[in-house]
Amino acid sequence: MGVDVAIPLFEETVEWAGAINSVLMDKPRLFGQAMLLRDKALMKRRAQLGGIRVGIFEEAHDKGDVIRFLKRVNQTLLKLDGDPNDPIHLKAFDKAGCLGHRVIRTPDEVDTIPEEEFPVLMESHLDGWEFAVEAWIHNGKIAFLNISEYVTLGYSVFVPATPDLEKYRDQIRGEIEKLIKTFDIEFGFIHPEYFVTSDRTMYFGEVAYRPPGFKVFELLERAYGFNAYQGMILAFDPKTTEEEIKAFFPKEVVDAKGYAGCFGVYPRRRVVSKL
Repeated sequence: MGVDVAIPLFEETVEWAGAINSVLMDKPRLFGQAMLLRDKALMKRRAQLGGIRVGIFEEAHDKGDVIRFLKRVNQTLLKLDGDPNDPIHLKAFDKAGCLGHRVIRTPDEVDTIPEEEFPVLMESHLDGWEFAVEAWIHNGKIAFLNISEYVTLGYSVFVPATPDLEKYRDQIRGEIEKLIKTFDIEFGFIHPEYFVTSDRTMYFGEVAYRPPGFKVFELLERAYGFNAYQGMILAFDPKTTEEEIKAFFPKEVVDAKGYAGCFGVYPRRRVVSKL
């Protein structure tokens, strides 16, 4: 065929690339791994099995499941009658980013969920600083690790992160190494999201096995001068040598020539009056 590897470029191609790679490399588990990295409920269970800290989560098959979960979470948090509920988050199992995301605070809001959206993943709310990571992996080791910082979650991002977030780099690297081991990732690229609380506890949110949104690869090229897509090809290619990896990637943070960021403007915002 003249093909060595299939590289997923967006969310819906992850399992296709996994299926193709399982044949090309004669490793059937690669398809199962790709399915795991596409299903937010399965990936959280796998993370738990690996000793990675996650919030409370369950799967909902109907509106009754959502109401029960909302009540159980707030009962666990020792809420009294009259106290405002802690919100829960509903997410589609296999959509990228914020697609299919809802926040539910009261049982009345559950009625607004269309039946066709079920089944969904339900999660407890995590208070903390949310951030994203981009990690290129070669031979089971991190080749380059970037921390992306949000200005406003879902609307603006920049790289590299400020010193306030970069101070967690060693801890974040440890979490990524745990993720690589838990998900048995030998090569490629991962884009996980985490929360860090005021007492420095890290919570795993989710992980994607494809490039991030918000033009982060383009921002990295502006900040560091290397082509992140080319780095992804090198990380995925089984023929890439350790020397080629070391020669390609810059030194994290210190080699950045500055900061690069962007705003995301959504079609549903009819008028943008202030940035």
